[in-house]
Amino acid sequence: MTIITQAAEHSRQSAPLRFLKAYPMEIILAGVVVFLILMAPGFASVANLLNVLRTVAMLGIIAFGMTAVIISGEIDLSVGAGAALAGCIVAWFADRFADAIGGWNAVILGFLVALGVGFSLGYLTGKFRQWFNVPTFITTLALFAALRGIANLITGGFPLSTFPDGFDFLGGGYLFGIPFPVYILAITFAGMHFLMKYTSFGREVYAVGGNMEAARLSGINIWKVKALTLGLTGALTAISGTLIASQIGAGTGTTATGMELDVIAAVIIGGTSLFGGKGRIWGTLIGVLFLGCISNGMTLMNVSEYWQYVVRGGIILGAVLLNQVLERVR
Repeated sequence: MTIITQAAEHSRQSAPLRFLKAYPMEIILAGVVVFLILMAPGFASVANLLNVLRTVAMLGIIAFGMTAVIISGEIDLSVGAGAALAGCIVAWFADRFADAIGGWNAVILGFLVALGVGFSLGYLTGKFRQWFNVPTFITTLALFAALRGIANLITGGFPLSTFPDGFDFLGGGYLFGIPFPVYILAITFAGMHFLMKYTSFGREVYAVGGNMEAARLSGINIWKVKALTLGLTGALTAISGTLIASQIGAGTGTTATGMELDVIAAVIIGGTSLFGGKGRIWGTLIGVLFLGCISNGMTLMNVSEYWQYVVRGGIILGAVLLNQVLERVR
């Protein structure tokens, strides 16, 4: 009887209302873009839009992984420090081994090490959750501090910028008129979207985040799923950190400061529930673009940096409230 009543209620809703409930952030993003086109000088220029895409690429690569982590019921606060560490590892290998094995070989070796370190740290965070019942909030908060310290120990507290010719292309170059990091963003989006929507692992992530005990009783290795999502995010963080090092031309322990908050904000704005079990990779892409447009638009409008922080905080709170309201009326 309840199902019939709900179906009748749904059929009585107007098409615009149903569309609003289904795509709230997409509609808001479209409204923001129209507003910025009218109010922010130069926002709609091709050069500026490409700059927005380049800016959000490094953020989005990590955010797609973070979406899986949060859907599984966990969180990772160390991604900003992890990105800095990855850049420092690549820079250290390029500085120390360029003469012995060649500049690009040293960079590739450093990247593979950074990728392995990122995945291992994430995976071990998940295992700590299993072995000692330490919340990932605490473990990654500890890593948040420790990884920046390690990054500065690797570089001696100074930027390392001994990279081979052409390395700057990864973070700052263009391919067919599109910033190269945007291609990495698109590939990551496609891969994570496929993983979460069309594979058994993706379904397991949703099941674990929705009801961990029910998932365990159904035969899912819940701790392995959580550890793999954290490991995957660590690997994506290493990719993003390498691109950042390429973009700024150096590996330094001070890069990506505060990035973890922007990553989590993009995931939340995209509709992923902090309680787990619900979220979309597509929604996170919308959240990433939303943050990028807002930040770029406020800069073009000469809004004070301090007010930008206030506005972004309000946006995050507003997104959470909007999702709560829409969840109740669905």
